[in-house]
Amino acid sequence: MAKSLQASRYRRLPSLLRDMREKANLTQRALAKKLRMSHTMVHSSETAERRVDVAEFADWATACGVDPVDALAELLERRRS
Repeated sequence: MAKSLQASRYRRLPSLLRDMREKANLTQRALAKKLRMSHTMVHSSETAERRVDVAEFADWATACGVDPVDALAELLERRRS
């Protein structure tokens, strides 16, 4: 199984991350502060320049006011489309 950031199974995650942040009305800097990371890491996650692990995904969703289980369900739905 390919682990590339460009693998088709990974492609929809970065846009979901950005969508969650934008729906929460957070800037990249504001989200980065909540997650205790640099804003460049947020940017790199949203542009598929770095991988996001499952724990970070759950933290990201929570910081955006989204239940991580609901966020994962949304990701799986996007992968089906």
